[in-house]
Amino acid sequence: MSVLTVEDLRQQFLDKTLYDDTGFALNQEDHMGIIGQNGVGKSTLIKIITGQILPDNGKITWKKHTKIGYLDQYVSLTAQQSIFEFLKTAFSDLYELDAENAQIYAYYANNPDDALLEKAGKNQEILESRNFYEIETTINQVATGLGIDAFGLDTNANELSGGQRSRVILAKLLLEQPDVLLLDEPTNYLDTNHITWLIDYLIDFPSAYIVISHDYDFLGQISNCICDIEFGKITKYRGNLQQALRQKKDNKEAYLKAYATQQKKIEKTKAYIRKYKAGSRSTMAKSREKQLAHMDILTPPGNLLESHFAFPYQPSAVRMLLEVSDLKVGYEKPLLAPFNFSITQPEKVALTGFNGIGKSTLIKTLLGIIPALGGDFAFSATTKVGYFRQELIWDDPKQTPLQIVQAAAPSMTQRKVRQALSRAGIEKDNVEKPIKMLSGGEQTKVKLCLLMLFPANLLVLDEPTNHLDDGTKKALANAVRDFEGSVLLVTHEPGFYDGWIDRVIDIEKLQSV
Repeated sequence: MSVLTVEDLRQQFLDKTLYDDTGFALNQEDHMGIIGQNGVGKSTLIKIITGQILPDNGKITWKKHTKIGYLDQYVSLTAQQSIFEFLKTAFSDLYELDAENAQIYAYYANNPDDALLEKAGKNQEILESRNFYEIETTINQVATGLGIDAFGLDTNANELSGGQRSRVILAKLLLEQPDVLLLDEPTNYLDTNHITWLIDYLIDFPSAYIVISHDYDFLGQISNCICDIEFGKITKYRGNLQQALRQKKDNKEAYLKAYATQQKKIEKTKAYIRKYKAGSRSTMAKSREKQLAHMDILTPPGNLLESHFAFPYQPSAVRMLLEVSDLKVGYEKPLLAPFNFSITQPEKVALTGFNGIGKSTLIKTLLGIIPALGGDFAFSATTKVGYFRQELIWDDPKQTPLQIVQAAAPSMTQRKVRQALSRAGIEKDNVEKPIKMLSGGEQTKVKLCLLMLFPANLLVLDEPTNHLDDGTKKALANAVRDFEGSVLLVTHEPGFYDGWIDRVIDIEKLQSV
């Protein structure tokens, strides 16, 4: 039985068609993954089915009384309460029932009323069936599974980083147990252990969900059907991700042949019309013109640019680029005991450890964004750092990619700026859109474009694969592999650096001697 039906969906932005009379159905038992290149409209689709965006055309039908839980990739949290108190709001209806029972019993003590007692009994059944008296245990289990306990459940929610907020809101969403889960890039800001926990949770989830993810390892384990967005169509495949990708490949080859055949037919028809429209065969020409007007024109393939990254290298006069000695990092108190490590040229180093332990904090400390709490570190005099920060934060979200890159490199001509954005995979119609209007993947490409403008000998990359589609990840991995200098990489996707990393440093084991 369908809990959601999307029919005749059509959406166009300027001259770009996202969906062209397409649709799909989400059934009660579906654990659905959504795939497609950056910019094809995956997040837009979620916003349409949740009513945040009105489509140009189409019908969205939810099963009546369906409770929807939605995790946006741009989640925000401003609650002035502790994490634990915030997570308890997932059970606000149960706390209201418990409070109602307390009032009933207090009133009943002086005013016996069997109807009230019956009402309290029904409330009690609901509380017990939904494990009300085990709520704190349940909250702690989910918080531990997602690594939230690492930064403390008594922490004020408005003091959290973007990645920490994302995890807290995901935890609340899971605790609410909605009828349908909608998750947009849920593995961003999660490390391997917490992704494993989330995989187990979703596999056992009793209801339907839709998950957008570019992490194919994750998606392959949690989905039993796939919706692929390509050529303006949403195609649903039964089975796992590997089966879907094989079917997609076959379908794509058939589509490209059909498109090429149709284009030849269109051009031949247009030539006939031009030649005979005013001659003796004008009646035939007009007939073919009508046929052409009513033809179902296939969406042009290959309208999304591929990314081609290349990071310029600046030679260093010395081999030692960075030395870290008994360094303590954190905010009010150290996250770990002091630790030591070094990076020499041309080492490529991956930094691992569970989220919240301090990987991004370490990077920000080394780059002078936050102060060290103790110890020391030193870059060589000729070390030139190129830094990719994982948060999609912009000084002015209304600026366009063209303006952002132009401001970063004012000596570049507009033509050169457009060429740089094109190499990064930013389409022409997105170059002059406000950056806040672009998808997470497209925003990440703009940040990578900025990184390609200036030579460096040490690339510091903090979760650069968040939001990127599989093809763009491969292009980025090749560029980082081919970079002549050193790399300090943080990523929750070990497959990204498979085959080219020189050393893996587990930050949990970097204890000073």
